[in-house]
Amino acid sequence: MNILCPIVLCGLVAFSVPALSQEQPQSPVTSEVPMTYERLGRILAALDPELQPNGAAFALTIRDVQMLVITDAGADRMRAMVPIRPASDLSAEELRRMMQANFDSALDARYAVANGMVWATYIHPLSPLEKDQLISGLAQTVNIARTYGTVYSGGAMQFGGGDSGNLQRQLIDELLKQGEDI
Repeated sequence: MNILCPIVLCGLVAFSVPALSQEQPQSPVTSEVPMTYERLGRILAALDPELQPNGAAFALTIRDVQMLVITDAGADRMRAMVPIRPASDLSAEELRRMMQANFDSALDARYAVANGMVWATYIHPLSPLEKDQLISGLAQTVNIARTYGTVYSGGAMQFGGGDSGNLQRQLIDELLKQGEDI
């Protein structure tokens, strides 16, 4: 059986066609300069004054969570990573839950497995990355690392009416406020 069955495709097309036919408001043009290694470093230093640059990478701590941000100017990419735990005894249920979260609650951050570790990651092209996108992505990465094994959430949006969403959203809001003057 084809994974994309006709019923699902019809539902997606029916859902998306009205959105295409309606006039969409124009988003304001931003005047942000392209993200560079140097600009990224200034933003990260505002978030963690004890930032440690090392070649193309930066080590920093956000809310007691150690993070590594790696840049590759030649490939125009950046990656923020937080180690969560060894992957050697990762159960099928935990892996399934991480993949579900990648689909609906991790938002721009993602769970990943590499080099024998489970990671929280945020990956983005470097030059078009805007300051607020970066800060939000870093906060979401910290949030999915902190909520691994519980709600698996990036914190900006979440289904349900509990307290977790508001608590996790606080980090994004606090970091955005910290970065306002950059």
